[in-house]
Amino acid sequence: MTTLLRGGRAVDAAGRRDDAWLLLDRGTIAAAGTGDAPAAEDVVELAGAWVTPGFVDLHVHGGGGHAAEDGADGIRGALEVHRSHGTTRSLVSLVAAPVERLEASLAAIADLAAHDDRVLGAHLEGPFLSPERCGAHEPEHLVAPAPAVVDRLLAAARGTLRLVTVAPELPGALDAVARLTAAGVTVAVGHTAAGMALTEQAFGAGARVLTHALNAMPALGHRAPGPVGAALADPRVTLELVLDGHHVHPVVAGLLLAGAPGRVALVSDAMAAAGADDGRYRLGRSDVVVRDGVARIAGTGTLAGSTLTLDDALRRAVDVVGLDPVAAVTALTAAPARALGLGDRLGLLAPGYVADAVVLDEGWSVRQVWARGCRVR
Repeated sequence: MTTLLRGGRAVDAAGRRDDAWLLLDRGTIAAAGTGDAPAAEDVVELAGAWVTPGFVDLHVHGGGGHAAEDGADGIRGALEVHRSHGTTRSLVSLVAAPVERLEASLAAIADLAAHDDRVLGAHLEGPFLSPERCGAHEPEHLVAPAPAVVDRLLAAARGTLRLVTVAPELPGALDAVARLTAAGVTVAVGHTAAGMALTEQAFGAGARVLTHALNAMPALGHRAPGPVGAALADPRVTLELVLDGHHVHPVVAGLLLAGAPGRVALVSDAMAAAGADDGRYRLGRSDVVVRDGVARIAGTGTLAGSTLTLDDALRRAVDVVGLDPVAAVTALTAAPARALGLGDRLGLLAPGYVADAVVLDEGWSVRQVWARGCRVR
């Protein structure tokens, strides 16, 4: 069945178009334009609402009380919460754990991805992290990226391991970056004590993402720019940004967005409490307390992911940081899609692209969500 979304204000990385329409046909955007629209079997009047591509989240651990480590049902439950907030495509992120437990989680994600292409695959945030900068990850589960470990994880994922975070100072890390890149995996630098020079070497070996910029890494200094400086200076690199008001100050977030236009991907880094109430939760095997929407490892001040959804990140980008809507939407759509090599089918409201769209009101609150041409909210 063909569906026409008509009379919206379209915003994507290509710009803004008023009185816009989209023709959705069998999961694909068949045509797009402004003004006079073609006929369709179903017509949805947008009445001037914003319409953007579906959001793409590179980094999400859970939501709605569910966590990625809870197995297939838990992952489905978490992603449904995020889809109701506009995220139509997601990686599933895993914290550090024993390798055999990661293998089981990767297999579960691979099974889901085989039947639901809204699941883009897995993101291993651990276990290849620096003990000095491990954040909410349990230090006892951190390991160096030895070839045998890398190969076990690749095999368990059955071609669905899309993103791996690596601290480049670990033994064998630069070789692992090259090994993973050759296997078609996007590599991120993160949870690292590395300086600018070593981070540049990691990017030279093939890494193309910086995991949650400015968190769990050396600060951006005027004499020691660190990993953030290396990422800002390299046009090949996408910088993740958790725009929840707690991970990075809005002023600094604005500087990152201005310093790397089109290369910042807003991510949720959400744990199980996203879309749920304050209380006690788990991140991996760690106890987490959520108070006033802020998740911390119990008994510490360490942030344990966020309770963010990407529609909230969009509102903060526009209303708090003061970002132009085109740039803000790009950071939720085209930028993360390009980081995974999917920019030819995700992230734009253009013919041939996947029929994922989000309809939002004047205040950037989600009113409708379309995934593969079907309304899911």
